[in-house]
Amino acid sequence: MASGSNVPATIPALGGEASLNRYLAEIKKFPILAPEQEYMLAKRFQEHGDPEAAAQLVTSHLRLVAKIAMGYRGYGLPVSELISEGNIGLMQGVKKFEPDRGFRLATYAMWWIRASIQEFILRSWSLVKMGTTAAQKKLFFNLRRMKAKLDAFEDGDLSPENLAKIATDLGVTEEEVTSMNRRMAMGGDTSLNVPMREDGEGQWQDWLQDDSALQDEVLAETQEADVRHEMLVSAMSDLNDRERHILTERRLTDDPKTLEELSQVYNVSRERVRQIEVRAFEKLQKAMMRIAGEKRLLTV
Repeated sequence: MASGSNVPATIPALGGEASLNRYLAEIKKFPILAPEQEYMLAKRFQEHGDPEAAAQLVTSHLRLVAKIAMGYRGYGLPVSELISEGNIGLMQGVKKFEPDRGFRLATYAMWWIRASIQEFILRSWSLVKMGTTAAQKKLFFNLRRMKAKLDAFEDGDLSPENLAKIATDLGVTEEEVTSMNRRMAMGGDTSLNVPMREDGEGQWQDWLQDDSALQDEVLAETQEADVRHEMLVSAMSDLNDRERHILTERRLTDDPKTLEELSQVYNVSRERVRQIEVRAFEKLQKAMMRIAGEKRLLTV
């Protein structure tokens, strides 16, 4: 934040696993902000560095952090520490958030929260800097899920069939999958029925990832998708027919047309099609910004 120490005092104490249930109960007391409230608070913090506004933005999203953190429980690290790291990511997200871009904070902050938690896990596992590339991180954070999906719980190396399947689905080599599987096995893969604490309470299977969506997260994403679609449709009206068609065929379809194909349609050069596409995209961006500004004015 403008001063990182301004916000943590508003967050309930999270001293360890013993206090986790109390913490989860306490963060449910913070209200979820309406879009207009969130926007005004974000503007107050962005323009005036208001610590109270930042605190409200943070506390209203603590449940989102907890939800995301729960998805990483299978790595054997204390949930309280995962949540704490996620809260740090949330604060960074609030600090970087630009409300006038037209997106909700939850949509933007999720990236920061996940990144903070994942970096913490990678540091804690100390897998010889295995997280140096995006592909390695993807492999690390998806290998367990893929093995569970394939019921690949065999001892030692994976079977050739499962190895090939995982490598193909994750876009990595079979050698990388084998290497990561061996590293993670040394890091503590064990039976799902092993007790997590010395008192015998709680088993690993109790800590498997919860894939159910958080209600306010789903609502925020749905609302954002609707707003973006509405803004896009409105902004497209600023383009002429040729610009609209070229931009749609080049950037807004699952199977984009090539410059050559469109040059034949309009009987112009490929370079001319490219110029029209670039100009249309710039006009679309300006129209989207204008519409976003108009929407904000209507809510003030």
